[in-house]
Amino acid sequence: MRSPLRLYGRDGELASLETLLARLRAGRGGALVLTAPPGLGRSALLRHAMDSYREGPVLYAAAAPAEQLLPHSGLHQLLSSAPDPLPAPPSATAPPSATADVLRPGLAPTALALLDLLRTLGARRPLLVCVDDAHAWDRDSRAALGFAARRLTPGLKVAVLVTVLAPVARHPAGGQDAFGGLPALRLGPLDDHASATLLDRLTDGRADPAVREELCREAAGNPRILTGAAERLTPDQLAGRAPLPRPLPGAESVLEAYAALLDALPDDTRLLLLFAAAAQEHEPHGTGADAVLLLRAGQAAGLDPGCLEPAERAGAVHDDGVRVRFTHPLLRTALLRRTPLARRRAVHHLLAGLLDGPHRTLPRLVQRACAAHRYDPALAEALARAATAPRPHADRAVALARSALLSCDDALRGARFAAAAEHAWLGGDPGRARDLLAQVRVVPAPGHVHYVRGLLALRDGPVADAREALLTAAALLAPHDAGRTVDALLGAADAAWAMGDAPAFLDAMGRIPLPLPRPDPALEAYRAGMCAVLGGRGEQGRALLRGCLPPAAGGDAPAGGDTPTSSHAPAGGDAPAALLRTGVAALVLGEIEAACRAGARALAAVRAHGPESLLPQALEHLAYGELRAGRHARARVHASEGLRAAHRLGQRNKAAHLRAVLALVASVEGGAAAAAEHAEAAAADAGPHGLAQAATLATWAVARADLAEGRPAEAAARLFPLVRPGPLRGHFAARMPAVPCLVEAAVLAGRAAEAAAAVEEFERWTAATADPQAPAQLARCRALLAPPHETAARYQEALAHHARAGGGFEGARTQLLYGQWLRRQRRTREARGPLRDALVAFERCGARVWAGRAAGELRAAGEAVAGDAGTGPLARLTPQQQRIARCVAQGATNREVALRLSVSPRTVDHHLRNVFAVLGVRSRIELARLLDRDEKNPL
Repeated sequence: MRSPLRLYGRDGELASLETLLARLRAGRGGALVLTAPPGLGRSALLRHAMDSYREGPVLYAAAAPAEQLLPHSGLHQLLSSAPDPLPAPPSATAPPSATADVLRPGLAPTALALLDLLRTLGARRPLLVCVDDAHAWDRDSRAALGFAARRLTPGLKVAVLVTVLAPVARHPAGGQDAFGGLPALRLGPLDDHASATLLDRLTDGRADPAVREELCREAAGNPRILTGAAERLTPDQLAGRAPLPRPLPGAESVLEAYAALLDALPDDTRLLLLFAAAAQEHEPHGTGADAVLLLRAGQAAGLDPGCLEPAERAGAVHDDGVRVRFTHPLLRTALLRRTPLARRRAVHHLLAGLLDGPHRTLPRLVQRACAAHRYDPALAEALARAATAPRPHADRAVALARSALLSCDDALRGARFAAAAEHAWLGGDPGRARDLLAQVRVVPAPGHVHYVRGLLALRDGPVADAREALLTAAALLAPHDAGRTVDALLGAADAAWAMGDAPAFLDAMGRIPLPLPRPDPALEAYRAGMCAVLGGRGEQGRALLRGCLPPAAGGDAPAGGDTPTSSHAPAGGDAPAALLRTGVAALVLGEIEAACRAGARALAAVRAHGPESLLPQALEHLAYGELRAGRHARARVHASEGLRAAHRLGQRNKAAHLRAVLALVASVEGGAAAAAEHAEAAAADAGPHGLAQAATLATWAVARADLAEGRPAEAAARLFPLVRPGPLRGHFAARMPAVPCLVEAAVLAGRAAEAAAAVEEFERWTAATADPQAPAQLARCRALLAPPHETAARYQEALAHHARAGGGFEGARTQLLYGQWLRRQRRTREARGPLRDALVAFERCGARVWAGRAAGELRAAGEAVAGDAGTGPLARLTPQQQRIARCVAQGATNREVALRLSVSPRTVDHHLRNVFAVLGVRSRIELARLLDRDEKNPL
């Protein structure tokens, strides 16, 4: 048995096909032309339509290119597929046989005869006509079918579905002109998610994630190339233990089809396109070729300056006057594959001669390397010497990879591949970095290889694996590369921090050799201070960490923060890595504003100077600092940008951390559904990759959203395991910031006694930190746990701290709890002031769900809220009855309503009876229906 055909990433196209078939089933005719470049699945969609249609006969033909010059051969093949004998002519006055006229052309106008035949067949039962690759039919058959398809009025029960090759971005293939005027649907390449899902199915999930990413990129969304590669790659290649061949195996038919699309262009045009394809060898991926260089190459080859225009008109390339880019990457791949090696080398040699001047040394050497025969140690050495700053990392990766290919010594070859992989990673191309590492054949692998593997795993893989790889790299690099040894150990500490493993963090930091190979007082202070803080020597550690901050910043005390970072950038206080360490030190000290300033400077440095690989981390650090400062909208903007960068750069671990930050923002701005969505996405990688910090932040976010929507019991159940000792304990740097939420949830859920130990630990943390919100949050926690005669004073103390520290959201939460307590104490008039202030503050900072909670409390205190409806069933209820009615209509039990509103279950029962009496309902179901009708029809 064969499993049914499954299509990925084609929801829109499948919907269009289903619309056509639904019209046919309803007795209405129509037509649709599917166009796509080679390999994108035109035939698969056609087969899907045929398999889906079972209500009538299907005529099907696939073009036979060998018969393209035989007139009417296509129609003959189509009509020969009829399942039943073709009908006789409709009347005696008609020609001897309209059907025979079609099969034996020349006796009557073929197009009219075909239309007559389709009408006759459709009169019996709805008829589906399918032609695959109609562009390869003979001209007469195409013209006849197009003529008939344009005359399929809604009354005719015939649908025509045609696939046509559309090779380039804007212009149709030669065979599509016959179908002009018909509805057309152009297929695009699969997106990244659909490509990855298809590849997982084809390989049964055996492809290494990095290999899968590289295959998807090389295939450029082409499902036929992915299918061919999955069938022909070896297990070692799929697992990443062997390099991928170029071009990918199984892509031959697609590349041949793309190359054939260029065959119709003039010879001079194809030669200039070859220059453009060869010129991209020394350019970063996707940037195109230098238009001035192509002009000079054309002049050197005696070509007319306007010979590129036919390629532009055909849509093969786009020339903006600065760069010349192929409209599809497979056009370039196909052109290079079709060209003989000797001709390609001659083109590279010509380009190398045109790249003159000292500023073009590296591109010139790359072109010479492309033209070289096998090994050339001298040229390899020249490439390695030229691959230095200030050249971009992507350019240096290209040069070092070429240098490795020209090196005959295996050890030197492996070292240069490793160096190329590092620069590819720094330049934001982890797939290329992994591919280069797979070409290292030295056993055992040198320390540089382990170093790059560790960096890759740190951003996209289990962080425990990253830590081990980086520790191994440090041991191997120590005798001859002190700088990378320090970087490897800082990276291992990064991994331990993400894991939430403080002893492992101290172990990695403790291995950093002193004195440092490059004098760096700030790094030494950072190392010693972090070790002291996590080793229990808080005062000493805080004093040391102050040495990492600019003179204007100071502070003391450990607070939760983001991950430390290794120094992948050049040394110096303005280097991105150094600035990121400054931000981490500020967060640990509780200097939130200093952390935000350092994060902003680090982001500016990365954008100005690179490396690209640090962009998601810089945005993550800045977003977390802004989140701690209460600037949620800014944190959301930076975290969203960071998430896009992390996905683009293949850094799933950073994406998980950024998702956790977005979940925390959503718990303030967007509500439980948005917070849960982000938290679930964060957990998808946080669990398998061991990201304890991201998991802790995501859980905290969902719990805070539960609190906002009046579910304290659920919030407490999520937060208690994070704070208590045990296997589920949260990340050591993120536990304390979550304690105020835990205390609030525990008290509202009736579990106040269980939160006392957490408050004691939070008190010690507050005494050490410089976080301006901590004293206010501690006073709020004490107010929640205090006896009634002390509660008001504790709340007043908390509000005084908030007034000095700022931070509208945390202050509003204290106002809300204070007003709620006053109302519960039957001090309703006094409660309105704090509740009103809380509502305004929540609205000002965009916390709409929290604003809704404050508005509900204010209504219960007897004050109308702007926007309350003046009519409808609820207008007859008191504010407290309205709140209880809404909660019950949502499905809450009396006990759950009591917890949400801080009243007793007996009070809820009393008010609910009155609600039933006033509204004239007899059950909770009737109440829910009444409120639902009122919301849908408020007038």
